[in-house]
Amino acid sequence: MLHTIAKNKHGPLTESMAHAVESCVHCGFCLAACPTYSELGQEMDSPRGRIVLMKQVLEEKLPWADAQPHVDRCLGCLACEPACPSGVPYRDLISPFRAVAQPKFNRTFAEKLRRFLAAQTIPFPRRFRLAAAAGRLGKLVRPLVPAALRPMIDLVPASIPPAESWPRVTPAVGERRARVALLTGCAQQVLSPDINTATIAVLAQQGVEVIVPESQGCCGGLAWHTGDLTAAQNFARKNLAAFPADVDAILTNAAGCGSALHEYHLVLKGTPDEARAEAFRHRVMDVSLFLTKLGLRTPPPTAQVPRRIAYHDACHLANAQGVRAEPRALLRAIPGATVIELADAHLCCGSAGTYNLDQPDIAASLGEKKARAVMASGAEVVASGNIGCLTQLSSHLARLGSPIKVRHTFQVLRDAYTP
Repeated sequence: MLHTIAKNKHGPLTESMAHAVESCVHCGFCLAACPTYSELGQEMDSPRGRIVLMKQVLEEKLPWADAQPHVDRCLGCLACEPACPSGVPYRDLISPFRAVAQPKFNRTFAEKLRRFLAAQTIPFPRRFRLAAAAGRLGKLVRPLVPAALRPMIDLVPASIPPAESWPRVTPAVGERRARVALLTGCAQQVLSPDINTATIAVLAQQGVEVIVPESQGCCGGLAWHTGDLTAAQNFARKNLAAFPADVDAILTNAAGCGSALHEYHLVLKGTPDEARAEAFRHRVMDVSLFLTKLGLRTPPPTAQVPRRIAYHDACHLANAQGVRAEPRALLRAIPGATVIELADAHLCCGSAGTYNLDQPDIAASLGEKKARAVMASGAEVVASGNIGCLTQLSSHLARLGSPIKVRHTFQVLRDAYTP
């Protein structure tokens, strides 16, 4: 697509955004893959429509406010990327555009407050745990809570599991085959800390020494995807300093975190840390991809685990990182297990970071559809590789009265290895 975006007009991210715009040939293959186009049926709420809007804004032909509602409604699921025959790097446009646009977008006081509260709690496990406790009290007075803040109250789970901690170093069982560093996440530490426990247990059992850097922090994904560039850069720099160089890989077990780490070169574009970020991102790998490449030292024994396992592709694992076959292969390694594919598997579940706070109606519709697809599969358990997806699935399956269990891939694996 031809454009007249002036070089560096919008800072160091201009080049990446302009390249994404010029890669689009306006073919429309992305429309069928886009969840918001499926929900709303509007051209401007499709990737193709949004690219045109962002292009015109960057060319200074369209007011920022005209693009804002459509850009805000984008899940950032990147389902458009594998559907695109031209290889448009949509990720190089949507998040950088939000970072550039954030100071220019108009928001109500309540919207600003909701975003502020999310930014000051979710990335910090201790604060998040306290906020969740306060949220449960807030449910008691929900009618008195401002409408813009009610989605935060509604999403607070009925209970939070006890906090867990992990050794700085967990040695490999038997001969050491690899040494890795693990990002433990922020929301995951509060909502389901057992995912980290299971991940470390499986890796150690497979001969992998696991390092948990003490000074690590949030991946910065929530900030990056909502346009808070300064916060995203601060989180990125903290992790660049925290993770050691003498490991075989930096592992993530939350798709959103892994995707964010892979985009550190964009987050730190034009800064003195850009080269470090570029090197760092090439060392990052999802835990399922790493273990598949390493190979299971011993397959799981015949265990009392669910036999029919539905697998849900987390968008930022399948679309952003291209990891689809590996989690399925690990699950199929469990004796007697059958991995079931879901209908409309390419469609996002609607979680998408803080999307279910900012766009609760669309998120709820997508979440219910995904839960119904899981129920129709006949599975006993649904597995996925992202805490946001797991939380969304748990919530909507519970609302529909389904007994289907929701587990991380590595929780299923850990249970298969447990006598």
